[in-house]
Amino acid sequence: MKHMNSEVKEERTSNKKRIDLFLVPIVLIAAFLNLFKIWTDEYANAYYTAAVKSMLQSFHNFFYASFDPGGYVTIDKPPVVFWIQTISAKIFGFHGWSVILPQALAGIGSVLLLYVLVKRTFGVWAGRFAALAMALTPIVPAVSRTNNIDSMLVFTLLVATWMLFRAVRTAKFGWVLAAFAMIGVAFNMKMLQAYMVLPAFYVFYVVATKITWKKKIAFLTTATALMLAVSVSWAVVVDSTSADKRPYMGSSQTNSVLELAFGYNGINRLTGNTSVTGSSHKQPAQTEQQTASSETKQNSNSSADSSQSSNQRKSSSSQKMQAPGGGNQNGMFNTGNPGPFRLFQKGLSDQISWLLPFVIFSIVGLFAGVKFKGSYTTKQRESLFWLAWLLPVAVFFSIAGFFHQYYLIMLAPPIAAFAGAGAVALWSMYKQHNDWKSWLLPGGILTTAALQVYIMSPYVSSIGVAPIAGVGALGVILALVLAIRKQRKNSLTNYLGAAAMVVLLAMPAYWAMTPIIYGGNSMLPSAGPDSSSGMGGPPSTATNSKQSGFNGMQPPGSSSGNSSSNNQMQPPSGSSNGGQMPGGSSNNSQMPNSFSSKSSSSKRKSGGMNAEVNQKLLNYLTKNNTGEKYLFATTDSTSAAPYIIKTGKPVMAMGGFSGSDPILTVSKLKAMIKKDEVKYFYLSGMGKGGQSDVITWIKENSKEIPSSKWQSTSSSAQQGPSGNGTLYEITLK
Repeated sequence: MKHMNSEVKEERTSNKKRIDLFLVPIVLIAAFLNLFKIWTDEYANAYYTAAVKSMLQSFHNFFYASFDPGGYVTIDKPPVVFWIQTISAKIFGFHGWSVILPQALAGIGSVLLLYVLVKRTFGVWAGRFAALAMALTPIVPAVSRTNNIDSMLVFTLLVATWMLFRAVRTAKFGWVLAAFAMIGVAFNMKMLQAYMVLPAFYVFYVVATKITWKKKIAFLTTATALMLAVSVSWAVVVDSTSADKRPYMGSSQTNSVLELAFGYNGINRLTGNTSVTGSSHKQPAQTEQQTASSETKQNSNSSADSSQSSNQRKSSSSQKMQAPGGGNQNGMFNTGNPGPFRLFQKGLSDQISWLLPFVIFSIVGLFAGVKFKGSYTTKQRESLFWLAWLLPVAVFFSIAGFFHQYYLIMLAPPIAAFAGAGAVALWSMYKQHNDWKSWLLPGGILTTAALQVYIMSPYVSSIGVAPIAGVGALGVILALVLAIRKQRKNSLTNYLGAAAMVVLLAMPAYWAMTPIIYGGNSMLPSAGPDSSSGMGGPPSTATNSKQSGFNGMQPPGSSSGNSSSNNQMQPPSGSSNGGQMPGGSSNNSQMPNSFSSKSSSSKRKSGGMNAEVNQKLLNYLTKNNTGEKYLFATTDSTSAAPYIIKTGKPVMAMGGFSGSDPILTVSKLKAMIKKDEVKYFYLSGMGKGGQSDVITWIKENSKEIPSSKWQSTSSSAQQGPSGNGTLYEITLK
């Protein structure tokens, strides 16, 4: 206890010291990467931005995270992050940047937290290098520059980590409760993904605390119970509320938060099963694939998804590079093939894996000489924590059937922590030992440089040969020189070691800047020269911006004169929702945008959804509204979101996010029409899963509105994936 109290006093004393001047430029780098040009993203992820617009209008919408102002259906995630975004929009006004700002600040906060966590045990230089590695991990700023959840999730988990470390140092049970309660808060951000860190929390507390096993079990049991209580608190309230008193729980099949948490946002991620289950409205996957395929034919220039577009599949096949372990495919959403070397395959490696070889060598060095039956040093205990975070998450992403590239931000903290702690540890071993440990530093530098050359090789046409050859040559030279100079410990050797670290961070730094340089994608954020496509991987074959995004995809009611294309985007096999992309994207309609060629001063309407509304359609609907609650109804959120954002009026996404939710029945729709809640229906043929009978009834009992009254004839490149559809009117007396 005396030792622990002295540590607390030491911490308080260190906090009073002046600011670490080396940390200032690191924070400025993080601020630049996370904040610069976010004001050019007008819509961000339109699915979530529409929800914030709706949540600003009433506490009912705010509490339930309603997608639409009418409170018809929620978004597909719990509300905590969107509560924060809504508060930000309330303070700063409703803008794309104001809903992005909390995540950008969270990204910067994660850099600072990692510095604090690593510095205290491994030293100030370890903290600095860990913070810099975190800031320059490409997927970190790519995600933080959007209104997706993951950046805030990681920040929250790092706050929980700080609380846990403090609990061990102070031996105060209250901090244990706070740490696990914070994980419960994180659960209400992205559900089961928050629990991926639990192995690290349990292992660390068991190993690091000097109390009896009886107390350990009692404390962890109590803390876990609190975590579970906090986790399900919102879900219990929502599921206990009568269905007619709240919005439908989006992307669930039984209108249940708990089903959403453990199904769609839980086990289905591991298994890759995104088919609709538990509904009488279920449609065969093949039917949905055909629907998606037929619809995408209308989008003449839609080639944003390089892994799905048939033309780009042909091109990318010639660029394929054999991945370690035999993986040679992009996989679903460019996430590679499941296997032990998946994180080294293209599409994932350039997002997160730049320093992985160095991390592996660092782990070996940090655990060298550990005796599993003996006592552990503080460094070894905290190294065990980061390892218990890294391994389970890495295993999940190596075998999971369904995730997106930006989920890999979950790996960033342990990788950055090991990079910082390992750099100092391996340098110390290099200088102080003549045995095998002294070879870990040059070995780590050499293998890491080799992997970085491998990662960059598919991008020769985009970045040129020089940076690839430069990293490879410098990595080899510096590793060899360090190996040769092992016996000569002087200032030159110190400079060589520092130069090696700079070389290893040079290309991750460039990759981290690509969302700024080339344009980002708020729907499916990724880093790389093709970052605006949102499908990180080898560059597409698009020759200009109009061929690499949503140009050519029209909002409801626009017409470009093109109705077919060879660039068919196929949904994943077995997906009855058309291959939906959780968190606001759908493979059949919501592909990434392309704004890399836009002026930096111009607003870019991104988000992978309808970035423009058809003003003629909006004028027609507004003029002919006779008091109906909903401006119009449509199949899914794709067509609804931009109209909600622009007008703040209720627009009904009948089938929820992807159009596959079994929300609406014919009888319920009849009742709504009779109560004058809705009379206009825009149908584009998408998202029929779970509502085909409703759509059939609409077509059979409605009056088709002549397209000349509402359809734009402009051939200008209006972004938006809805394509051409039909407007119907129904009035029942």
